[in-house]
Amino acid sequence: MNTHDHPKSARMGGRAARRAARSAKLAEHLRPIRAGMSGGRLAPLTEPQMARIHAAALELLETVGLADAPPSGIAALTAAGAVLGDDGRLRFPPALIEDTLARANREITLCGRDPAHDLQLGGTRVHYGTAGAAVHMVDVDGRSYRESTLQDLHDAARIADRLDNIHFVQRPMVPRDIPDPFEMDINTIYACVSGTRKHIGTSFTEGSFVPRALEMLHLVAGGEEAWRARPFVSNSNCFVVPPMKFATESCLVMEECIRGGMPVLLLSAGQAGATAPASIAGAIVQATAECLAGLVYVNAIVPGHPAIFGTWPFVSDLRTGAMSGGSGEQALLTAGCAQMHGFYDLPGGAAAGIADAKLPDMQAGWEQMCSNVMAGLSGLNMVYEAAGMHASLLGFCHESLILGDDLIGQALRCVRGIEVTEDSVSVEVIREVCLSGPGHYLGTDQTLGLMQTDYVYPTLGDRSSPKEWEELGRPDLLKRATARKEMILAERASARLSGDVDRAIRDRLPIRLPA
Repeated sequence: MNTHDHPKSARMGGRAARRAARSAKLAEHLRPIRAGMSGGRLAPLTEPQMARIHAAALELLETVGLADAPPSGIAALTAAGAVLGDDGRLRFPPALIEDTLARANREITLCGRDPAHDLQLGGTRVHYGTAGAAVHMVDVDGRSYRESTLQDLHDAARIADRLDNIHFVQRPMVPRDIPDPFEMDINTIYACVSGTRKHIGTSFTEGSFVPRALEMLHLVAGGEEAWRARPFVSNSNCFVVPPMKFATESCLVMEECIRGGMPVLLLSAGQAGATAPASIAGAIVQATAECLAGLVYVNAIVPGHPAIFGTWPFVSDLRTGAMSGGSGEQALLTAGCAQMHGFYDLPGGAAAGIADAKLPDMQAGWEQMCSNVMAGLSGLNMVYEAAGMHASLLGFCHESLILGDDLIGQALRCVRGIEVTEDSVSVEVIREVCLSGPGHYLGTDQTLGLMQTDYVYPTLGDRSSPKEWEELGRPDLLKRATARKEMILAERASARLSGDVDRAIRDRLPIRLPA
């Protein structure tokens, strides 16, 4: 008995073959979407509005300044030209800010362990990735939450390593099964580095932990010189406690990271209506002022050190005070921040893709897509927290990370925009089809040629008709995501460290993941 005896089987087999052909991996230069495509077509702020925000930030830095810098920071910043007031606040003359902006890096490279994953930051080039410090994992089967573990973090890195549209992996969750802060920081890096060859972002609890972490990273890189040439881990640093105060311990961490050759994300994360003004413009002003102070700080320690301008203001639901990361206001905040990065011509990052929804459901879909699309269209260099984040950053979901790869693929297609060329306006194709062709475009050379290079197809998203859906057994999106998760985690991680390097690390540091 063969498929010709069963038309249904033949139809399904033909469709499967066509789907397999469409899903075959294209060469990087032929892919319709890729890391680093240029956005910038969306502009919620006008040029005069951006200039007004800049002027307001300069006024705040000159008249209000920032409190609570550590003694080492005060020494470096006053030597650079900041003024320490009798009230203990450091104030920044406009000329100091302008001089710093004039010599700051316009472009930086965030390296992967594999150079194929290097990210070129600057202009309006867009990259999406993970971030956050969730304390829970979302169990989609049980529709419940549990505390996140080191294994969960490692698995997230392994999954992200296999997703084309996740371009970097900043730690998305905290391993709650490691209470000791030093061991947590060290194991966080190990879990990520051994899970992905993409660029990694991490945080440190204390400055004294940084040298031990660098010891591990030197072993992975093949020596300190090799590490400094290609640092594949950056420090996500909450150097301020909004409003307008330095986070003393985080500043000491930042100083250690800078001296160790680690790129720094200057992260200002005020919450509008709570620790930042409730107005969207005001929240952008405060975050901009704080990050300008941070930029002066970095360049006062090591001029020209790679730093990402991380304006990350969040939104509150003003009825309750709770964070509302999936709101339209959040999408506008992030897009406006991206424009300010462009105003200064600085590499920048901000948060998008956060869901307030507790599960990967319809609410999560609209919340994640809204801000991810707007972030990309506004030309945000680093779109953090773009996939997997639920419950306003309290929960992380492996299945949502996988589904986020599809979602970000569609967002990136929007970022790419519409190419208008002599070929794409299609006058000759239209003439041929209408005057001498079949009256449709299904089989034209143009259609077949653009099928893979201009159109993006979801990996898991379902586009079948109801009839086909029935024939396929009514596939469930979350179950398909779980199946892909299990398939990825069943295979050996390509980022796994060599035996010699792994043993050397374990001899020196308390690594908790099984060998």
